[in-house]
Amino acid sequence: MEEARAPYLGASLAGRILILRPDLQDARFDASLTLILEHGSEGALGVIINRPSTMDMAETLPDWEELTAGPNVLFSGGPVDRDALIALGKPDDRIGPGHLVLGAHPVDLDHQPTLVAAEGISAVRVFAGYAGWAPGQLEDEVSKDNWWVVDATIDDLFTDDPRGLWARVLRRQTGELAWFAHYPADASLN
Repeated sequence: MEEARAPYLGASLAGRILILRPDLQDARFDASLTLILEHGSEGALGVIINRPSTMDMAETLPDWEELTAGPNVLFSGGPVDRDALIALGKPDDRIGPGHLVLGAHPVDLDHQPTLVAAEGISAVRVFAGYAGWAPGQLEDEVSKDNWWVVDATIDDLFTDDPRGLWARVLRRQTGELAWFAHYPADASLN
């Protein structure tokens, strides 16, 4: 028998960050910040914004290295379809916010980086893979308190210190949630 899923209630989580509760220990999402890009009746899609890979952009997508937000590496966007690339652009003052979450712009990696920059994109972040949820799945997980849902900023997406982002995002929360900014990588050693 198939498990019943919570219905989509219309409260989109797009533009918010999901943080897996540390006690749930899922290697795919441990200490990760997942920015939800799309969320609706068809399901949800997001990218992990604090997992830089070791794949240098100079080797992976050399034409894009100069426009890549530091660190100049490909990011591990999530456990789904790791061959798929998602590129997001940070707008400069000339063009203003885009129609994606946090005002980001979609970036077509088939275009020339110089043209993208000339159109007003000041930085690009490229993700290999993504996180995805079937219809009702994310709502069910959030209703079970598996995820903390917090506000995001465009600077979170384009930070030059993605490894320190988890603690910074938690520190800016109120109440007990901010305490988790100091949560050890292995709580059993504490």
